[in-house]
Amino acid sequence: MWQIGVWERDEGLAEQVSALAQGVPALVRACLHPALLAGTPLDLLVVSPGATGWAGAGTLNCRTALLPGGRSALTRLLPAGTVLSYGLSSRNTLTLSSLDEGRASVAVQREFVSLAGRAVERQELILPCGGSPELLLAQAGAALLLGRLPQEGKTPLLFPGC
Repeated sequence: MWQIGVWERDEGLAEQVSALAQGVPALVRACLHPALLAGTPLDLLVVSPGATGWAGAGTLNCRTALLPGGRSALTRLLPAGTVLSYGLSSRNTLTLSSLDEGRASVAVQREFVSLAGRAVERQELILPCGGSPELLLAQAGAALLLGRLPQEGKTPLLFPGC
């Protein structure tokens, strides 16, 4: 069973990750501070754009971390085998290539491996958007890491509409 931690500030990311994990053997734990996840070996840690309390990040143990880009101090502190970033910079693993009324193009800039060991290749996903672009990127990254890969003609992710 996968252990998934969601470190957020009540943005609803934990509920989205839980919905994405349905049908997958996983336990999703949400917290406002990383110290609450200390001592639990995590397969995946998803850090929301609004997460605070970085000082406790060094106590975590995770195989894969998905976190907002541009947080080099957090990246250095976090003990993780693989770190994927999301954000509006082209240096992030996941970024937006376009955003317009009701739709966003999420670009996977670099290939990575899902929790199940499948390759997630460079690609663009057209998704319905809702709320913060960075939160949308966190949800998309979590979905891809959980193996919710796109299928031709179908939107694989569960995002609220605009």
